[in-house]
Amino acid sequence: MRTPHAVILGAGHAAAQLVTSLRQQGWQGDITLVGDEPVLPYQRPPLSKAYLAGQMSAEQMLIKNAAAYERAGVTLRLGVRARRIDRAQQQVYLATGEVLDYSALALTLGARVRELPVPGADLPGVFYLRTLADLDRIKTCAAAGAGRRVVMVGGGYIGLETAAGLRQLGFSVTLLEAMPRLLERVTSAEVSAFYQRVHTEEGVDIRCGKSVQRMLGDTAVTAVQCEDGETFPADLVIVGIGVLPNVELAVAAGLDVGNGIRVNAFAQTSDPLIVAAGDCTEFFSEVHGRSMRLESVPHAMAQASCAAATLCGKPVAYQAQPWFWSDQYDLKLQMAGLSLGNDEAVVRGDSRQGRSFSVYYLAGSRLLAVDCVNRPKDFMLGKKLVAAAAEIPAAALADESSDLGRWLPTLQPATP
Repeated sequence: MRTPHAVILGAGHAAAQLVTSLRQQGWQGDITLVGDEPVLPYQRPPLSKAYLAGQMSAEQMLIKNAAAYERAGVTLRLGVRARRIDRAQQQVYLATGEVLDYSALALTLGARVRELPVPGADLPGVFYLRTLADLDRIKTCAAAGAGRRVVMVGGGYIGLETAAGLRQLGFSVTLLEAMPRLLERVTSAEVSAFYQRVHTEEGVDIRCGKSVQRMLGDTAVTAVQCEDGETFPADLVIVGIGVLPNVELAVAAGLDVGNGIRVNAFAQTSDPLIVAAGDCTEFFSEVHGRSMRLESVPHAMAQASCAAATLCGKPVAYQAQPWFWSDQYDLKLQMAGLSLGNDEAVVRGDSRQGRSFSVYYLAGSRLLAVDCVNRPKDFMLGKKLVAAAAEIPAAALADESSDLGRWLPTLQPATP
């Protein structure tokens, strides 16, 4: 009989949580954690914020220190890439030539940056932002001195967070976004306009509707040229245009894959001996009535806990209650739920001149999601209201004197 051995491929948030949850759920067998980065699992959100600004060290970003893995009896195989999964033999082949037998396999493969397919994108001075090594290269290049010209390509959360960090370090920043507005795919026009205003006030030159055609330079990047012919001088270019799930191992192994490795409510793939969690997975959400892939630390950790319970024979169905956050300047944006399918966005507070407000997204009168800027109380209550699919009139949401807690279904039904 095969000795119980859980092999985890990928070493991010989901992997670190899986290790903890496996032991908490009673896994008595061996655990091997395989990651292609040569460092212990670390927090990624601080990369574009505290780590870029020099406020947090690489050691401080570790999710757990080496001693914690040792106490949990985990064998670490870091800086090693998995090459192939043999499902019939229940083996994983590593790039080193080593072969790992498994009785249970977890895929926490994460995602990689979406590359910009334009001429000159491989010039020195052009960077992507996903890993600790990426940030170290950016910081080394940027260390030449404040005042250098940076072009940020991409107006999503990563692009905005990076632009904020660079401005606070004294760099000249131009941000290019191909869509008509910032954050167009993920949030309302009100939130987009707010961040356009704030970043402009902070000195970022924002240009929307700008598609990059090529990077210019001989031995290093010197400028970014857009499709309309406008050119922006650059000593450093950072590209943040989204990520792609790492699914190649799963595809080659014959697992069911769509916009991610498909898993059921118990984090199982199409092979019941293999679970998956985090950014690399696609799952069906009963709440939203569709399949989805989430890029979220809370989701990765919660789904990893679900996967661990499944491997330990204690399956509990997982239903995501998505929530996210973004830190820029003195602003903390906290988001709960998904605004897709909303037919109305209601603003509570002053988003046009102030720096504290919330936006509530409704389908009819049902609350789908909430975005809160510097309003932690709104966020905490908003999470509960979204989870309860509360029915709230738009007028009550807009009225700051209205107590939204009275609309929680567990309380006495409210009247308009």
